[in-house]
Amino acid sequence: MIATVATVVAGLIAAAVVVMGTGAFWAPGGAAGFGIPGTPVEDRAFRSWAQVKGNRDIGAGLLLLVVLVGGSPQLLGAAMIAAAVMPVCDAVTVARAGGPRATVYGVHAATAAVMVLVGLVLLVA
Repeated sequence: MIATVATVVAGLIAAAVVVMGTGAFWAPGGAAGFGIPGTPVEDRAFRSWAQVKGNRDIGAGLLLLVVLVGGSPQLLGAAMIAAAVMPVCDAVTVARAGGPRATVYGVHAATAAVMVLVGLVLLVA
């Protein structure tokens, strides 16, 4: 039962990452919510960097979905733990930029923690 819940949560996280990645293309102003103060959302160069992050998110989310569909729960767990490095790095980036602690911990670090927890549950499933 717990493995099923963890698998569903992993799928929801993967789908959410894909959706967030697409936002870099259809709503680049949303990148301001990433947590870096003074984000120049109207700047063309910034939009290009936001699209790079969007590409990363889309690819990472799709990869997790592929593992969810075609792999074992243990493989999905390992992939979730490995992918948790991305929100950890995002948290560090926002913290170093002087972003709000609520975003550092409440968004990025919390996402990483959930991904690791789900990954650990799946590894022992």
